[in-house]
Amino acid sequence: MSDGGTLTEVADGVWVRQSEWVWTNSIVVRGEDGLIVIDPGIHGSEMAALADDLDRLGIPVVAGFSTHPHTDHLLWHPRFGDVPRYATAAGADFAAETRDEQLAGPEEEGWTDVPLDLIALVAPLPADGGPVPGEIIEHRAHAVGHAAVVLDDRGVLLAGDMLSDVLIPLFDSRQEEQLDAYESALDRLGEAVGQVEVMIPGHGAVAAGPEVRARLEADRAYVDALRRGDEPTDARLDVDWMSGPHQSNLDQIGANR
Repeated sequence: MSDGGTLTEVADGVWVRQSEWVWTNSIVVRGEDGLIVIDPGIHGSEMAALADDLDRLGIPVVAGFSTHPHTDHLLWHPRFGDVPRYATAAGADFAAETRDEQLAGPEEEGWTDVPLDLIALVAPLPADGGPVPGEIIEHRAHAVGHAAVVLDDRGVLLAGDMLSDVLIPLFDSRQEEQLDAYESALDRLGEAVGQVEVMIPGHGAVAAGPEVRARLEADRAYVDALRRGDEPTDARLDVDWMSGPHQSNLDQIGANR
């Protein structure tokens, strides 16, 4: 199996490495005291290759961060080190409450050699952000305790599972009123978009320049269409396997009306 790519610097002290599984982005950010590894994944071989990349950087890993408590964003590898791993308080609580369920995640098709014992071991991020640089934007869209990170000094937005060029907005069936949650989150992310030149989604290609706002508007147009009861016009829906998540969104909206 391919190791999924290489670690690429997309802004000063911000690196990305993409997995073969749903174009998942592992993100590495240089902080004051060392590196913060954000949402690493997916295959064990890919995480081992990421550890090789980190060794070559020659900067110690001081912390991990999970943007939201879904299994593919709660992984870790022993070679990253026995360091604190953080999420928002709500995200950490949800990860702890659902850890048994999280442990079943790697049995999904396409997951291989994931270190099971290290899944979902995250603590609440300190109020001052601790080792994670930048501004944390917490919201409820897609998952409870979802966080985006704005690295204003570097002009970078880490969007978590939002603003993807390959995935439509994905609603959280455990939470009601996801349309409201998405609209609120997109408003808040819109403020951040005006401050950055680079945006890294949880899945898909890194966006730069005008493409950053285009991604925001694509998510907004999808959500607006569902609010009106219209079928969205969205190129991401041209991919056959997006029909299932799209139908799930429609079902959830119908159940909450």
